[in-house]
Amino acid sequence: MSKDTLSSTVVIDDVLIAACSPFDYSFDGTSTFTLPRFNAPKRDGSWSIGLIVGPSGSGKTQLLKRHYGVTQPKEWLSDRAIASHFGDSQNAIERLTAVGLNSVPSWCKPFHVLSNGEQFRASLAASIDSDTAFDEFSSVVDRTVAKSASHALQRYIRQRAMTGVVFASCHRDIAEWLLPDWTFDTLTGEMSSRGSLQRPRIAIDVDKCSRAWWETFRHHHYLTGQMNAAAECYLATWEGNTVAFSCCLSMPIGTVKNAWREHRTVVLPDYQGLGIGVRLSDYVAQKNVDRGRRYFSKTAHPRMGAYRTRSPLWKPTSKNGLSREFNGKGVYNGLHKTLRVGKQCFSHEYVGAG
Repeated sequence: MSKDTLSSTVVIDDVLIAACSPFDYSFDGTSTFTLPRFNAPKRDGSWSIGLIVGPSGSGKTQLLKRHYGVTQPKEWLSDRAIASHFGDSQNAIERLTAVGLNSVPSWCKPFHVLSNGEQFRASLAASIDSDTAFDEFSSVVDRTVAKSASHALQRYIRQRAMTGVVFASCHRDIAEWLLPDWTFDTLTGEMSSRGSLQRPRIAIDVDKCSRAWWETFRHHHYLTGQMNAAAECYLATWEGNTVAFSCCLSMPIGTVKNAWREHRTVVLPDYQGLGIGVRLSDYVAQKNVDRGRRYFSKTAHPRMGAYRTRSPLWKPTSKNGLSREFNGKGVYNGLHKTLRVGKQCFSHEYVGAG
């Protein structure tokens, strides 16, 4: 038998005979399956991401195991937060945000209480590296999570110059989000290169909304679930799905007239990693500037802060990069209120595109 043919043998008993007889299926106890011919690209450092795609039962798993192995999932301690499994805080922040798991409250939870989508992202964050391989990629999550996680992941892989990362999946819709350097289709036996694959455009609708919408988002904000009752609120939707929330406040300052500031911006976990939060923040900022206001924002979130530092739409204020001072307010999720004292904050004014 050729090395590309798999076989298995079972005992033919009365139950098996009775189950097959209504269908006139002739079976001698042996099943065979011939794997598709696959000229597997070598892990020579010349490519970053590979994708083996096809329907169930078409040989994806066997091809992945034969040529690249399968990376074993991380074991998670039930009494430790997921962030505690990454060795140090910087590594935890970098890897969790890299896969689009940007919800700090979720970082504080043990793995077993996370949603399927959050577990999927956390597992990737813990295991992704050069020469890793993942079977049934995105099979246990809905398609929105699969797309957003794929986009965040491919960006991280390429930013960190990882190579030889291979995914096997029965879902073809992730290809234009994962942007693999090569794709092998087990149904057709065809190998294709990245070519002109591009991430689809994401069109977000933004409308003013009532403060009642904050209840949907409050548990996902990294600071506190409280929101000022005077906030001006905006809701973002994508293809009819609620995805993000942002609000702003008047900021009375003696030296600056008509100043406003960002108060809260939150993206629901399933939609994180697509850049929606920063674009929504830009949009609300521009709406304020168009009304003749000066618009400011301060954040301790490293990805948001880094984005604004790079963006020509924002300019740093004199407080940018300084440490947070204790303001005497609140306790967050049992963590002492002074925990954030001394942490770097990013402070910017929105200047727009002119």
